[in-house]
Amino acid sequence: MVEKVETIINGKVLLIETGKVAKQASGAVWVRFGDTIVLGAVVGADPRNLEQDFLPLTIDYREKAYAAGKIPGGFFKREGRPSEKEILSARLIDRPMRPLFPQGFNNEVQIQIIVLSSDQENDGDVLGIIAASAALGISDIPFQGPVGAVRIARINGEFVANPTFSQLSESDINMVVAGTKDHINMVEGGTREVGEEDLLNGLRFAHNEIIKIIKVIEELTARAGKPKTEFNLPELPEGLLDEVRSLARQKILAANRIEEKSAHANAIDAVKKEVVEALQEKYPEMETKVVAIINDIEKADMRRMILEEDHRMDGRGMDDIRAISCEIGVLPRVHGSAIFTRGQTQALVAATLGTKMDEQKIDDLEGETFKSFMLHYNFPPFCVGEARPIRGPGRREIGHGALAERALEPIIPSDTKFPYTIRIVSDILESNGSSSMATVCGGTLSLMDAGVPIKSPVAGIAMGLVKEGDRYKVLTDILGVEDHLGDMDFKVTGTRDGITAFQMDAKISGINFDIIHIALEKAKKARLFVLDEMMKAIPAPRQELSPYAPRIIFLKIKQEKIGEVIGPGGKMIRSIIERTGAKVDIEDDGTVLIASVDQRAAEMAKRLIEEIVEEAEIGRTYMGTVRAVTSFGAFVEIIPGTDGLVHISELENHRVAKVEDVCKIGDKFPVKVIGIDPAGKIKLSKKQAAVS
Repeated sequence: MVEKVETIINGKVLLIETGKVAKQASGAVWVRFGDTIVLGAVVGADPRNLEQDFLPLTIDYREKAYAAGKIPGGFFKREGRPSEKEILSARLIDRPMRPLFPQGFNNEVQIQIIVLSSDQENDGDVLGIIAASAALGISDIPFQGPVGAVRIARINGEFVANPTFSQLSESDINMVVAGTKDHINMVEGGTREVGEEDLLNGLRFAHNEIIKIIKVIEELTARAGKPKTEFNLPELPEGLLDEVRSLARQKILAANRIEEKSAHANAIDAVKKEVVEALQEKYPEMETKVVAIINDIEKADMRRMILEEDHRMDGRGMDDIRAISCEIGVLPRVHGSAIFTRGQTQALVAATLGTKMDEQKIDDLEGETFKSFMLHYNFPPFCVGEARPIRGPGRREIGHGALAERALEPIIPSDTKFPYTIRIVSDILESNGSSSMATVCGGTLSLMDAGVPIKSPVAGIAMGLVKEGDRYKVLTDILGVEDHLGDMDFKVTGTRDGITAFQMDAKISGINFDIIHIALEKAKKARLFVLDEMMKAIPAPRQELSPYAPRIIFLKIKQEKIGEVIGPGGKMIRSIIERTGAKVDIEDDGTVLIASVDQRAAEMAKRLIEEIVEEAEIGRTYMGTVRAVTSFGAFVEIIPGTDGLVHISELENHRVAKVEDVCKIGDKFPVKVIGIDPAGKIKLSKKQAAVS
């Protein structure tokens, strides 16, 4: 039976429907907003391994090319591996869902979100969160939802829910907010240096819209939902819990007082190994359970230390920031480089300046666009002391890079002010929390070292939370273990004037607004401190570019002259490139971009192009070359490819009987342009040039 529910968001109908398609899935819904439609299907299965101690949740988001009336490019003409946009959308859907499965639930769960229709005005990513939540709600899979989600913009001071792409271009806020009926549990977005209070007001506005969405999902679940599968944590063998605690607790408490990351991890591993071996004979095949109990002891003690003792794993206070060091210009042949170190987190960041030809072409459902600013983040295994296979960038690396790129994008100068394509690469050399925020700080330093005239420097900080009942502590500059064992990871970046990007994930059902407010205020204070430390290394962008960076010259020519510069089969432009070594790119509107590391080569290329497109001016004198001689005068080339006629009467101040008496082919002499007729024919005078 088909069931439909709907609500109004930003004056448009949000429709959620089930019972028509994909009926063999555990739960499936059809979500429509405008003319954008997504299918959300969820399937649950028994765990592949009964001993696994994690939730094998897989979320896949795909955009069909036909959704926008397009045929995929490439040889095979079918959709291939997910694009960066699809990967980021899958992460966006995953993050609010994952914390809401029951603790200890380890069944296989797969959620597929497919964009079937795109009106190229409403994005499918937020609809994907709604579809995943509704599909889980009506399925038999245990889920402590529902979750609602909206995208929020602010246009002329007014908040707008689920704005169109065109509205977003006018907005100073672009954020996706997800949450339950009571709390926010995921935030991601960017802003144009807005204040903390403005961001908080946007979150409150978003939550009111989320509640409307949750109500209709609950209505659909009541009408079409399946009974939930009973889930109970498997019971431990009698006595195992007490014996593990007896053997491990004091040693774990001692290990938790070890401040250095590797030493702490080694101590914890040693306790696990010792206890597993001690209980192996009495409790065979219980290794996974023993390790899980020890992990719980470590987590509970770390949280108790923070809540009761105000003591963090590395000995810092709640608001203390780890020692920071900044070094710039570390790579001599790189256009801009920096090493940013904060505690045991270190990023080597390099900035490269390229030309318009280096822009990244993006072809997705919204159409074809070009990116002139890119940031790529790499997390090699050695940065955490691991040895594992090295493959391409994973979802985490793509997500962290996108966050850092969003943080820096508002300060990048416009193309008219700084006509370069900019690529930043962050290689994490050490990691113990907040490597994405180290990337933001290192990215700012590398841009300044490269001489990019950024608007303002940007810094970032990661905030954490430990909450038990009504007691909680907000932590500044969290460690990796505080992220893993804590309840929140809230990354905030910005300048001295305001926030540029943020990302919050809750490990619990949600975070209330009081906690978010405190976290934002603490993050601002920490951000200003980090900015002060960064400015000690380089207070302002360098005045000069690296000698190895390309110099770019812009030139504007008439559109009808483009063909002359290119030449037959590209012969002329290839000749210019070969003679000068400069890169030359011509736009359809007549804009010519010349780039070369050698300034003289760029200037030479410019001069050659100007000579090609130069037009004769009446009254101007040129050094001409005789190209042909006739009985009535001489044809003289004044500009490459452009010649005019010096009539026999204009050759000398006296009467000339024969043209050959005063000039021959190849002679050079000054000539003055004395006229250009409607057909473009040029009249020249040698005698008037001599007088002038």
